[in-house]
Order: sequence, then C-alpha cells, then structure tokens
Amino acid sequence: MRLAAVPELSTRTVPGRARRLAEDAAEAAEVRRWQTHPDVVALRVERVRTQVDRLCWAGIVLGLAFTTANVQWFAAAGAAFGSLPWLTAWLLDPTVCLVLLAILRAEQVTARYQVHTDRWVRAAKWLTLAATYVMNTWSSWAAGMPAGVVLHSVPPLVVFVAAEAVTDLRDKLTDAVQVAFTNAIDKARVHEQSAPVHEPDPSPPAAPRPVARGDERSVRRKLFADYLTEARDAWNPGVQITPAWVRETTGCSRGLSSRLAADLTAEVGTGVRDDA
Repeated sequence: MRLAAVPELSTRTVPGRARRLAEDAAEAAEVRRWQTHPDVVALRVERVRTQVDRLCWAGIVLGLAFTTANVQWFAAAGAAFGSLPWLTAWLLDPTVCLVLLAILRAEQVTARYQVHTDRWVRAAKWLTLAATYVMNTWSSWAAGMPAGVVLHSVPPLVVFVAAEAVTDLRDKLTDAVQVAFTNAIDKARVHEQSAPVHEPDPSPPAAPRPVARGDERSVRRKLFADYLTEARDAWNPGVQITPAWVRETTGCSRGLSSRLAADLTAEVGTGVRDDA
C-alpha cells in the first residue's frame, strides 16, 4: 500500500507545481512587457532626470554661494564693514551668477528636446564661469599661496564641470527614451511578422477576446512609420514642427513625439516637403 501511494502523490504534485510555474512565468512575462513599454521607460527616465537636475542644481547653488563670499571679500578690498563699498561688493558675484543660472535654466529645456544652442550661449556660460574663477583665485595667486589657489579653485571648477555635464546628461537621457521606443517597435514588428503557434483562448474563434477600455490601442498597434506618415500628411510649410504639435496631430505618446518631430524636421529640411 505504501508503494502504491507514492506514485499517486507524485502524479498529483507535479501538475500542481507545473501550473504554478506556468502562472509565475506568465506573470513575469506580463511584468517584463510593461517594464519595457516605451511610456513606462519614459516615466522612469523622467524620474531619473528630475533627480539628476535636483542634485546638480543643489551642487551648483552651493558652489556659487561659496564663491559669492570670496568674491565679496575680493571686491571689498579691505573696505570697512557696513560701508558703501563693502555693501556694493555683494552685488558683483550675484550679477555674474544670475546670468549663468539663466543660461543653465534655458539649456535645461533645450537639452530635453535635443535642440542645440548657438556658440554665443556657450561663450556666455564660459565667460561667466571664467570670471567667477578669476575673482575667487586672484588674491591667492597674487599672494603666492598654493593652498589658497586650490581651495578657491575647487568650487568654481565643480560648478563649471557640473554645468557642462548636466547638459550632456539630459541629452543622453532623452536618447535613452528614444532607444527604448525603437527597441519596442522592433519587437512589435517581429511579433506581427511571426504568427503564434498556439494561443489559448476560452472564447469562440469568431468572437473577439474582451478588451478593457484602456487597452484598445494595444489591440491594433500603430508603428513608428504610421505616426510619421500621419504627421507628414498633416504638415505644411507654415506649421512649426514641435513635439506638442506631433502629439496633437497623431495622438502619439510624449516619449515618441520628440523622435517623430526630429525625424520629420530632418525630412522636410528647409521647409519643402519631399513627396518623392
């Protein structure tokens, strides 16, 4: 009796374990599908972008606050505490810092949409950073104090490197969203070209499978070329191509609109549409 009970127990246990493994595999596939969805990736990148911006801005503001005190001492040139020259010396570094912060704030938006600024913008940024560095370290250089030069060089150099790096980081984060969308489109094309061997469906073959209201778009997936064709047909030389206009015209997602706008802009060139 004991020998007969063992096979009976195994035949009941194995299908149950296999069923649980199949359910876990299906759940993992569903989670992975949503984790690689372009909109989900774009949302994660936006969160990372926000964290990067906050950390960089905190470091830049703290560095500029440190330089403000040094520049005030340099500009006051030993003036009496509370005198007019001593008070006006506090205005020198904020004047330079406000211009620098305005440029960095503008680059925060242009880098988001991968719009390259003119050389005058970078020249103004470097000029303000160079002016801050010189005013911070001039007294140490004149006194021949290497320790003072190093001490007063670190905050301006950190601000300079952070100002340059944060722009490239925003540009690369935008590229990450575009790469994620391209990978998703490639997977969708492979899935549409290869017919499934077997897809269990409890509903009758003639009736469509019930779909939730928010999932109608996933039933018939539009490809990148479809969105680009709609935007190309709706564009005319008097329309400025922006991600907002692309979203309004095609109804695409925010992560896709930037790439569509860039491709359409590159395609139309100087404003003459290529219908060939």
